[in-house]
Amino acid sequence: MNPQHQQRAYGLRFDWGVSGARAVAPDSDVAVVVDVLSFTTTLTVAADEGIDVLPYERYDETAVAYARESGAALAVRRSVAAAGQISLSPGTIRRASNPGRLVLPSPNGSTISFLLSSMAPICVGASLRNSRSAAEWIVREHGSRCTVAVLASGEKWPGGELRPAVEDLWGAGAVVAGLLGAGWAGEVSPEARMAADAWSAVSDDVGERLRECSSGRELTAMGYPDDVAVASELGTSESVPVLEGRVFRVRRGDTVSAFGPAHSER
Repeated sequence: MNPQHQQRAYGLRFDWGVSGARAVAPDSDVAVVVDVLSFTTTLTVAADEGIDVLPYERYDETAVAYARESGAALAVRRSVAAAGQISLSPGTIRRASNPGRLVLPSPNGSTISFLLSSMAPICVGASLRNSRSAAEWIVREHGSRCTVAVLASGEKWPGGELRPAVEDLWGAGAVVAGLLGAGWAGEVSPEARMAADAWSAVSDDVGERLRECSSGRELTAMGYPDDVAVASELGTSESVPVLEGRVFRVRRGDTVSAFGPAHSER
């Protein structure tokens, strides 16, 4: 790997996908995963309900075994979710019984989180719902000079290659802006500054921008407009999901909280 691509001259970094995580996260103090549509949005909704979330790479028989071995429920695919079942759609968590522990596979944010569980000392899940709370927690708990790698998960093209997804750029930029607003004081990479600039350009109208971007239009066309609506709940969550081992648990302040704040009804 070209060492210049690792952004080691900077304390606040930004990159895309699994390869970006491998580049900029290994020597960071904190890695932040952003997958707005929909893994980290669903993760923050689960955190608000006090659910421990176990990321996993894929939906297959190994996920079934992993959930069973972990004493956790397994989220189902959106397309087959029946009433009362949890899927990657964040609203299904609000309508289902609380399972306590949940394996939540996805090909992007969950896969990156699963990878980071053995790579970064601290891994945080962030979406537009909790970007500010996550940023403030990082500065409060790890200091204004900690090294932070912010990862936009992106999506996949049909051939499996990374499709940079603008909603994840915005979410990552919201985290970068939140860190700077919370007093983070190190050197910011040009890549991270670009993400913050992208967020600044849409922050006053992010709900409309999410509905009109490619991923938002895709979900709406598939029959999941509520997924986009929940992702647009800017700043509504104080929960900070932090990966401990291979389990995201919610932190608020200095303690692991059994329950995050109650969600607001839409």
